[in-house]
Amino acid sequence: MPGGTYTLVLERDAGGPITVGALGEIEFPAGWYAYTGSALGSGGFGRIDRHRAVAAGDNDTRHWHIDYLLGDAATTVGQVVTTEADIECAVAERIDGPTAEGFEGIDAFGCSDCDCRTHLTYHEHREKLVGAVTDAHEAAQEETAAATE
Repeated sequence: MPGGTYTLVLERDAGGPITVGALGEIEFPAGWYAYTGSALGSGGFGRIDRHRAVAAGDNDTRHWHIDYLLGDAATTVGQVVTTEADIECAVAERIDGPTAEGFEGIDAFGCSDCDCRTHLTYHEHREKLVGAVTDAHEAAQEETAAATE
């Protein structure tokens, strides 16, 4: 199965606190979230199936920060954007960057193995968040391709 970088677009239909492993309790308002991760191992994008199983309540294992958010009943997976390239941090930084008003990164979420500020960004409007995710994947992929030419 191919692998690369993925961004889960998540909806929370209700706000509230969630305890996220070592990060402790975080308040997650209702709205839309973009979580960017990598699927570069032997299972490739099969990791997305695991995330969907956690969100559906079919898997109770909590390994990563995202598992705690997905395991909350108010959170569902709305959409997934994938790119067959190792551009995880470039995508996460573009979504979290100073793109537009209303985007809010959740500090230290999903980035314990890199220098990024976050791999999870919130916005109250789905359309704006999905646009930012799509743009971030395209821009990071173009930049990587240009750098290898």
